Amino acid sequence: MGLSVVRPEFVPDSSLTHQEMESLQREISDAAIFQDGFDGTALTAENTGSQPIVAGIDQAFDADQATSAIVVMQNGNVIERTHATTEAVIPYIPGLLSFREGNSILEALETLDTSPDLLLVDGSGRIHFREAGLATHIGVTVDCPAIGVAKSLLCGHPTSSLSEPLPEGATVPIEADDSVTAPTGTVIGYAVQTRQYDSGNRYINPLYVSPGHRVNAETAASLVQQCTQGYKLPEPIRLADQYAGELTS
Repeated sequence: MGLSVVRPEFVPDSSLTHQEMESLQREISDAAIFQDGFDGTALTAENTGSQPIVAGIDQAFDADQATSAIVVMQNGNVIERTHATTEAVIPYIPGLLSFREGNSILEALETLDTSPDLLLVDGSGRIHFREAGLATHIGVTVDCPAIGVAKSLLCGHPTSSLSEPLPEGATVPIEADDSVTAPTGTVIGYAVQTRQYDSGNRYINPLYVSPGHRVNAETAASLVQQCTQGYKLPEPIRLADQYAGELTS
């Protein structure tokens, strides 16, 4: 089963020039659907009567090798793990992450025995200069609902200050500014506080959650919160991060 490429013209090509990569990202953004194509915010799939299959995706590196780890969960249980390793041909370049990591993710998705209903990707989605972060690039290429979950804010402007710790469960809209191709003021994602310490002596920073494909910004934030089980990261990504570490240690 797994997920195969349905838009081969969008498969990451690290031999492209930076200008060509950015041009391709604009095409991917045009093809992306930043509206709900996932069945509901309650993490249920009413058409099948079963809990949806959610795949967490994270990456790790060993020298010039990129390893993409995928942990697939359903109803809170791990049902599959898989991975793929490819050469990381280009270095990390802000805004062009998918051309460094995308091919290993696509290869790993093809090896799955299950077909996920939703991808949670360690990286940005629409919170991206050209609205085509790693989650958008992957989601559009395989045409699967996808959400980007990033630990830092690449671009855009929060509607309220994030300089003070947010309470657990809080969300702050991230709007497009002049660094983003979306019209200024468009909500392109959310800062999401999935966990917070009770003590004021230390605090946890929020995650930056944005739609990748076939999910809107509000649903993306809600789904990430629902997939979080006592840790900062949503459980599928947290376990994928652990798995990636095992594979490259």
